[in-house]
Amino acid sequence: MTTCLLNGSANLQHGTNICIGKGHWYSSKTCSLAFKTCLQIDISRLSAPSQFLCSKRHGSLKAPLYRRKGSSQTVTVSCMQDNTTKYFDFVVVGSGVAGLRYALEVSKHGSVAIITKAEPQECNTNYAQGGVSAVLCPSDSVENHMRDTIVAGAYLCDEETVRVVCTEGPERVKELIAMGASFDHGDDGELHLAREGGHSHHRIVHAADMTGREIERALLKAVDDDPNIFMFGHHFAIDVLTSQDKMGINCHGVDVLNVETEQVFRFLSKVTLLASGGVGHIYPTTTNPPVATGDGIAMAHRAQAVISNMEFVQFHPTALADEGLPIKPTKPRDNAFLITEAVRGDGGILYNQSLQRFMPLYDSRAELAPRDVVARSIDDQLKKRGEKYVLLDISHRPHDAILSHFPNIASECFRYGLDITREPIPVVPAAHYMCGGVRAGLHGETNVSGLFVAGEVACTGLHGANRLASNSLLEALVFAQRAVEPSINYATESTGPKLRIWAHPVLPISLKEDKIEEIKQKTKEVRRELQSVMWEFVGIVRSTQRLKTAEWRISELEAEWEEFLFRRGWNQTMVGVEACEMRNLFCCAKLVISSALARQESRGLHYTEDFPYLEESKRKPTVIFPASLPAAKATWSSQQVHKQLYC
Repeated sequence: MTTCLLNGSANLQHGTNICIGKGHWYSSKTCSLAFKTCLQIDISRLSAPSQFLCSKRHGSLKAPLYRRKGSSQTVTVSCMQDNTTKYFDFVVVGSGVAGLRYALEVSKHGSVAIITKAEPQECNTNYAQGGVSAVLCPSDSVENHMRDTIVAGAYLCDEETVRVVCTEGPERVKELIAMGASFDHGDDGELHLAREGGHSHHRIVHAADMTGREIERALLKAVDDDPNIFMFGHHFAIDVLTSQDKMGINCHGVDVLNVETEQVFRFLSKVTLLASGGVGHIYPTTTNPPVATGDGIAMAHRAQAVISNMEFVQFHPTALADEGLPIKPTKPRDNAFLITEAVRGDGGILYNQSLQRFMPLYDSRAELAPRDVVARSIDDQLKKRGEKYVLLDISHRPHDAILSHFPNIASECFRYGLDITREPIPVVPAAHYMCGGVRAGLHGETNVSGLFVAGEVACTGLHGANRLASNSLLEALVFAQRAVEPSINYATESTGPKLRIWAHPVLPISLKEDKIEEIKQKTKEVRRELQSVMWEFVGIVRSTQRLKTAEWRISELEAEWEEFLFRRGWNQTMVGVEACEMRNLFCCAKLVISSALARQESRGLHYTEDFPYLEESKRKPTVIFPASLPAAKATWSSQQVHKQLYC
């Protein structure tokens, strides 16, 4: 794993060559890194013909898939050799807004499999409260939206990406409305546009405080009505299937574990889109649902995709602090309950527990400052005062307006004895969004041929060092659409299938039940320990020493865990959900730490006590290039489960 600050654009632009190797990479006065091999990444090649894997003439099989209520849909898929291999034109990993929107477009040109590890609606999209930012008001402009995005991103955003997203965003929102998504309207009949932190104008399209749920509902309905799309729920993506030739790395689909039947399936495809979300569960407290374990980023890294800007983990400043509720929840939540940015945008005020307003002490924008500023300010208050939460008060607003704008929040708080129309809400920062990810070009392309990315798993350059509120759903919509045409071209120009054989992942059926239970229990303990290390040493405020301590402790923890597994008969081709999630969490945690150590300045979400100021010479993305680790240092999390084929 090799990390450095990259000169130039944050994008993999069309026709770009990135040379890794032959001497040293000099990106700044403080960064010179040696590489052993040279990888030419030519994005113009992504539409070139490639050898392919499978043909429909091998026969077909009726296979079960996830069925929503009222659906009688079944899927006919192509098989090779046995009924565990399936062929689709397009495979999508993830069922959030990016994956569903993409699937609905490419389904016009071929069969589509959507792989999702839980219920289709269990994704970050479904938990998004605030809304979608878009220029839909005459007093607003694309330039205003661009400026707000770049300022929030601490000037690390890629300007071309920002312009593309802000320009195309309004049309993407209108498409959602045409598909049946219902957003709030004002008394004048026009869309009600909210304002959130970091925005200079009212431009947030929303459905009360449940916008993501409404978008997910509309998209799932459209997917269910599409005869070319097949949803495979409770299917866990294990690894991307790749081959390598003299032109580079090629993607051919994914290996998948059906967690209900405990079978491993191979999904072969012309094009694969990763839309698998973020990495919130590398931390103990996160607003992300349990599925957000960094699977897509880890799989892409193992497939030798370029990774960028992983140091920029966004901590949402206002998650519900259960300790401050009048009635405490009886059991820990799987994920923290989000108190949307829109509460502060609607006039919410932050106080410490002595009812002293503190945000004006930190920033002239007070509660409307970007999330990184607010989260650090709250963190500072908590540490100085030795308290566990602060208070967010919206009770000065009209009673009916509060209940109208924030019904979901009001209902959740009321369950625990808190009336937000009369009392302040206890809040605390929680891990929320990954601004980095798999490095993507302007059409979602990666350096791996046939592999595209969209949504939180991708690093497009839009967010820079800090995501502007409500830009995430917007980015997902725009890049899902932009990935469609090159995906279709790539699929169309593929020359035809050739049978290739990879080693199959296997279930640990050879192990005794007591050994499997021991492994599961140990994995739970290790997961909690990893999360604790990340929160303590790689949290909102960092230092070089703490980062190095985290790097060492996580390396030791991973080695201890792997040794425990292998002593009990586990081998590197075995798979299970808990173990696969654990290795993905290890992989992503190491990527975050590596990137954080490479950025020797404080910018946006990355604040380090050793380098507390912005430095113009380091206004560049961090990049982790694919590199072959020495065999002695390679871990299970850094290797694909199947044996990669080289042609």
